[in-house]
Amino acid sequence: MSRAKAFLYAAPLLSVALLAACASTQVTEEEKAAKAVEEAMAEELAPATAEEIAEIERADALTRANFWAAEFRKDPTKLDVTVKFTESLREIGSNERAIEVLSKAIPLHPSSAELHMVMGRALLSEGRPAEAGEVFYRAATLAPDMAAAHAALGLSMDQLERHYDAQNAYAAALQLEPDRLSTLSNYGLSLALSGELDEAEERLRYAVSLPNADARIRQNLALILGLQGRFAEMRAIDPHAPTRTVDANLAALKSMLSPTRDYGDLREDEPDLFELEPDAAPDFKQEEAAAPPKLRGSLSR
Repeated sequence: MSRAKAFLYAAPLLSVALLAACASTQVTEEEKAAKAVEEAMAEELAPATAEEIAEIERADALTRANFWAAEFRKDPTKLDVTVKFTESLREIGSNERAIEVLSKAIPLHPSSAELHMVMGRALLSEGRPAEAGEVFYRAATLAPDMAAAHAALGLSMDQLERHYDAQNAYAAALQLEPDRLSTLSNYGLSLALSGELDEAEERLRYAVSLPNADARIRQNLALILGLQGRFAEMRAIDPHAPTRTVDANLAALKSMLSPTRDYGDLREDEPDLFELEPDAAPDFKQEEAAAPPKLRGSLSR
């Protein structure tokens, strides 16, 4: 057979082979593109690594909030991510958004005392102490060994002017953590608000004696002494306070007190404190009372 004829017979076969090769190449490119998209999506949805989390914890509050928002979008059902996200929302002042997220998250994790604590703090920050009290009570029931839950319940009760209820909650917290400074301070202020000035002084003196006591606790003790008319001791207890601040506090206290004031009159006639029972939550569904008088700023948490 001549070379020309051989070529003519082979040409159709060669064309088929070339077409097959082109088709194979096209499929391979499409597969590569699809795989690249799939890998990009997987990377986008992958949870943050421990290194990334450690790095973001050193960032500013807004950066952390954006980071945890992205992590939450990847998987809104993850408990640890939800806690971090809502805590970061609170840190930047977005308590309403935190409450919105938590309202959907808590039914997914009804046994999480940690989520209930974040919710209660957000509600308290929004001036909703009755609702916060319900949530803190639930947290204390879920985690009876969590001192923070009992302490937070006490704070919400004080803001409702239910001081004896608050004191019972503070006592429960201090049974778990006897040297919990913020709770000792709040307990002292609560006792003062219910007229128990001697006990208030005792709690605050103990708090002041602890190694990490700060100026705020000393100021609270100074004000308790001032309420008893012991102005020289009041000035001495916080010697590093600015003179103007001390003088202003003294003037305010002296204007509140008369020379014949019976300090027992500060005592309130309230019913005995209810005992918290795990199966019987107290009724917080009541009209929220006006904010109680402040001895020094607001009660710390």
